[in-house]
Amino acid sequence: MNSFNQPIGLYVHIPFCGRKCPYCDFYSTAADAAKINEYVAVLCRQITQCGEHIHRKADTLYFGGGTPSLIGAKRLSEIKAAAENAFILDKAEITAEINPAKQDFDFSHLYRSGFNRVSIGLQSANDEELALLGRLHNSAQADRCIKRAQQAGFDNISLDLMIATPQQTKESLLRSLAFCASHNVQHISAYLLKIEEGTPYFQKRSTLALPDEDAQAEMYLLVCEKLREYGFEQYEISNFAKPGFESRHNLKYWHDEEYIGFGPSAHSFVKGRRYYYERSFECFYTDQKRDDGIGGNIEEWIMLGLRLTEGINNKRFREHFGMDIPRKYFDRARKLESYGLVRTDEQSIRLTIQGFLVSNAVIAEVLR
Repeated sequence: MNSFNQPIGLYVHIPFCGRKCPYCDFYSTAADAAKINEYVAVLCRQITQCGEHIHRKADTLYFGGGTPSLIGAKRLSEIKAAAENAFILDKAEITAEINPAKQDFDFSHLYRSGFNRVSIGLQSANDEELALLGRLHNSAQADRCIKRAQQAGFDNISLDLMIATPQQTKESLLRSLAFCASHNVQHISAYLLKIEEGTPYFQKRSTLALPDEDAQAEMYLLVCEKLREYGFEQYEISNFAKPGFESRHNLKYWHDEEYIGFGPSAHSFVKGRRYYYERSFECFYTDQKRDDGIGGNIEEWIMLGLRLTEGINNKRFREHFGMDIPRKYFDRARKLESYGLVRTDEQSIRLTIQGFLVSNAVIAEVLR
């Protein structure tokens, strides 16, 4: 099994938004300055106490949300300093999610305080699509946001892009991809829109002008093809990077490595156990963690690893479990090869791009 002395990942949830997007299921709420300051103080205290308890180094720190940029660079830097003191950030990748609508965000302060990566929520470069998605920014603001981040010194920038959104076409998607490529960013996360229960989109799903399943598949394959032409290598179902700029933090999840989450709805995986905070400020403020059972078993490791283009292989499996991948998984995977969904050799199993389109079904069949 993995050594418990390896550096871990840290995730910090910033649960505040200026306005909730109609497709979003992540936990967030509106807030004023007093509520934000209270939350930052509790975060710093919880991070400090956790570091004193587990005595570990961390090599990734990710601020997600919600809208981390809403609380400003100064507060983000304060939380980062608490994490650095508590865990010792060991040559860490330190990322903050940024909303392009916040045009006064101080990228220079963020960069000077030690952040080295930003993830900007572009979603689309077409203003009509952005309006339908409920976004607060337009393409011109996104353009300025990216350029300001680059001028501040950031040379590791990721853009979020959504696929198969209301009224999106292949032509409009190509324009968004060209926008991304023209800004010389290093990473793109491109997600197929999923209608989550409980969201405004779910309530009016029958009236949304969404591409059908065939069109969604064509759009996904188009994204994979065009980003490859633009120099981005696909390394996970929804993630593409210039060589050497893969998200180290997200790879911790897919490699089934350890991480600690802070904030309402944040999850953790430490020493073989999973736990989380409920979607509640009170539960986080009083440090009421919910046990989520044992993690890191063989099936979980395979499920997560098959999301990666590298798939799973005997070398990494031996490092983790001390043996080769059981042959039954190879036998099941080979039955799917004739459909063009999986590729295998004597040492590894990996999904094809076509397999990624139906990854849940393919992975379930391998694990059957």
